[in-house]
Amino acid sequence: MTAQDGARDIVLEAQGLVKRFGSFEAVRGVDFAIGRGESFGFLGPNGAGKTSTMRMVSAVSQPTAGTLSIFGLDPRAHGPEIRGRIGVVPQDDSLELELSVRLNIEMYGRYFDLPRRVLRERADELLEFARLSERADSKVDDLSGGMKRRLTIARALVNRPELLILDEPTTGLDPQARHLLWERLYRLKREGVTLIITTHYMDEAEQLCDRLVVMDSGTIVAEGAPRELIERHSSREVVELRFGTDTHDELHDALASHAERVEVLPDRVLLYVDDGDDALRGVHGAGLAPVSALVRRSSLEDVFLRLTGRTLVD
Repeated sequence: MTAQDGARDIVLEAQGLVKRFGSFEAVRGVDFAIGRGESFGFLGPNGAGKTSTMRMVSAVSQPTAGTLSIFGLDPRAHGPEIRGRIGVVPQDDSLELELSVRLNIEMYGRYFDLPRRVLRERADELLEFARLSERADSKVDDLSGGMKRRLTIARALVNRPELLILDEPTTGLDPQARHLLWERLYRLKREGVTLIITTHYMDEAEQLCDRLVVMDSGTIVAEGAPRELIERHSSREVVELRFGTDTHDELHDALASHAERVEVLPDRVLLYVDDGDDALRGVHGAGLAPVSALVRRSSLEDVFLRLTGRTLVD
């Protein structure tokens, strides 16, 4: 998507965006544009450049080179105005633990010079939004992890931002808390708020993001809707085979004729195929007898690992 598409208003656009720290280039000339009301994701392993990019789009870190436009404004010249129109949900909850839930929202709202009457009204609205009305007078320290995360998101909405930036919004939460947060984010999107999300959960990216980019080593290696990326970079289905052996390397050549691509892992072999059941019949027909076999649809995780590799990056 580019500003020339004209299909939607552009909230944020980056062209040739670069961020250097001394001789280290964390972000290496990336281009992307985000439309109003869109939910846009950034995926990538540690060290890919996501955090540096998020700091720039939050108007708290200046680009080294390239251009960045947020609401049609240059953050170099209009940083305070831009920050007044965005909300940021950091990866770690930076709440005042000894204060009440309500006071956390109201105190944060004072950074935006909101009158006390307005703050009280918005705190009521946001407590209801976050399903925390019954805990309004509780100390934050007494809340569960999921409640604290909902409070952090509610607090970031006190200025009614047009753009909400969420860094790993559900890390460490149980499935019930994650799904409740997803529901709250869906609601914001329906209300026209533009969302930028970084996440390590591939299912979360598939659920929440209209489009996303995959970053690696400071560059964008893929961009598109989740389903488009799966169709472009993976097969329709994947067959996972285990053969009860210490090594699967010797099976690669025997399996290659049954798949578009074969990936050998220490504990299993992955066959990337169009029809998993058909491929599995071929494997058995060739006299190969896996201990277990699983046929599944290709996922965004398959795409992510193919583009960024399986090696752990610290």
